[in-house]
Amino acid sequence: MSTHIHLWPAQQRVRTGPVAEALPPELGDCRRVLLATTRSLARSRIAEAVRAAIGDRLVGEFAAMRAHSPVEDVLALAGLLRESGAERVVALGGGSVIDGSKVACRALWAGVADRAGLLGLAVSRGAEAEGWDAREPSPRIVAVPTTLSAAEFAPHAGYTDLEAGRKLRAVQASQVPRAVVLDPAATLETPAELLLSSGIRAVDHAVERLCARVRAPFSDAVSRQALTMLAEALPAIRRDPADLAARSAAQQAMWLSIMGGWSGVPTGASHGIGYILGGARGVPHGITSCLGLPAVMQWNEPVNAAQQREVAAILGGGSGHEALRRFIRGLGLPTTLAEVGIAEAEIEGLAARWDGGPPIATNPRPVQGTEDVAAILRLMR
Repeated sequence: MSTHIHLWPAQQRVRTGPVAEALPPELGDCRRVLLATTRSLARSRIAEAVRAAIGDRLVGEFAAMRAHSPVEDVLALAGLLRESGAERVVALGGGSVIDGSKVACRALWAGVADRAGLLGLAVSRGAEAEGWDAREPSPRIVAVPTTLSAAEFAPHAGYTDLEAGRKLRAVQASQVPRAVVLDPAATLETPAELLLSSGIRAVDHAVERLCARVRAPFSDAVSRQALTMLAEALPAIRRDPADLAARSAAQQAMWLSIMGGWSGVPTGASHGIGYILGGARGVPHGITSCLGLPAVMQWNEPVNAAQQREVAAILGGGSGHEALRRFIRGLGLPTTLAEVGIAEAEIEGLAARWDGGPPIATNPRPVQGTEDVAAILRLMR
């Protein structure tokens, strides 16, 4: 992927502040709005605040999106969008809700209503979104994130074929939410492990790009700043879960963490192995980064030790993988496959799921085949 072109996503605004104030201006030109969320959030205080902000424009709710955005759930949401005639979707939740909403909107724009059609929207990883100066499709998304995954800032979306146990990827410029509302109070009801591990997902975005083979000044700047802020904010949230300032800083940092990709700087094997673990074994996105990032840094050390020293310095010293494992452990999060119920005997089968493409293919230390993927997985034991 070239770093000679910087691609801005088709996102108009990012608002910070309470949902009650920030969300209504994003819905002012709409008469029909649908709320997409999860069962665990449907009765939350933040969901009630979102409903109040939508007001009498609310024409329907979808609260059945499961982890990793299964094909079946995406099709159900697309069907409800079609039936309700919604002009906008408010996606309240983490990466699964936001990505599922992206693909559901894409299905509607493409006239897709069945499993085969939805699977047909998948593209190879590494594909870029096309230009977005054409007529805006409808409906578009306004995202209210409750985690730190940063899905709301990207034009690509992951969804899962549960039958095959495989993560898929859809890309379209207007899939990125039209606007994002960053309200730190929206994260207060998120379970601590989910919030903090999604914060490690943001660390993963930043670290893999700081340590990438292909780099760009813009990417280095935003990734370095993101990591610096996350190194302070995530432990602060664990110490004091009521610290809204720390939660706000973490939201700003996860936004920064994703921006390096706009400069064409790729991620590497941590992200790619995460897709395998998520699709095949249902490991949550954030936890895949807790397991994968230290191991990938350890495997990459022969080719980017100098870059890793910068990461380690921000996280308290030592080698890159040592600093990452210490930081992740300090948040009470797992770093080994055994802790998520994956046995050593499963490693070869998981490695065999790599299709040869990115982002494992864009790893700084070239991954020559599934045996190298297996070697990285063994570092997670």
